[in-house]
Amino acid sequence: MSVQERRAVSARRESLLGEQPGAFAVARFVRVTPMKARRVADLVRGVGVDDALATLKFAPQAAAATVYKVVDSAAANAEGTEHLSRDELIVSKILVDEGPTLKRHRPRAQGRATPIHKRTSHITVVVQPRDFEEPAAKAPAKKTAKKADEAKAETAKKAPAKKTAKKAAADKSDAADKPAKKATAKKAAAKKATAEKKES
Repeated sequence: MSVQERRAVSARRESLLGEQPGAFAVARFVRVTPMKARRVADLVRGVGVDDALATLKFAPQAAAATVYKVVDSAAANAEGTEHLSRDELIVSKILVDEGPTLKRHRPRAQGRATPIHKRTSHITVVVQPRDFEEPAAKAPAKKTAKKADEAKAETAKKAPAKKTAKKAAADKSDAADKPAKKATAKKAAAKKATAEKKES
């Protein structure tokens, strides 16, 4: 492995795992559409490695064989480089990114051709110990709780202001209705007077 490849691997590991224990494996340019591969990936996300391999072995989808190889490779990397026990590993992350699309054409009637898109995928599997706790995940939870409390306080302040605004709007509408009622009453009285004059 060259120096550039080592740097690329270490940067990739930093982005996927950071300082946490675990390992990953990547299969690139796999001739499976990302949509079909994601259906299989959803079956094993968050599952133990042994259970995931058993599920993939008997899954009817064609992409299951490829995902099986990547999960098995990630588990082997964890055993070999990180010295982790295979029984304690879970599939913590599984990513299916879209690769380049191979564009082909199929000849059709009257000299036409219809396009064929042969899609490829990049499949990344990350395995970590089951009992590992993420300390970084707890800190944002406290911040979100504080933000929620602040939001409640702000809504409580805004609520009385909204009520007073509603009352003012209701008073204006009542004031507008009263002159209109007076005008209609005057018109009705005028009509009655004209009707009485005609009769007489």
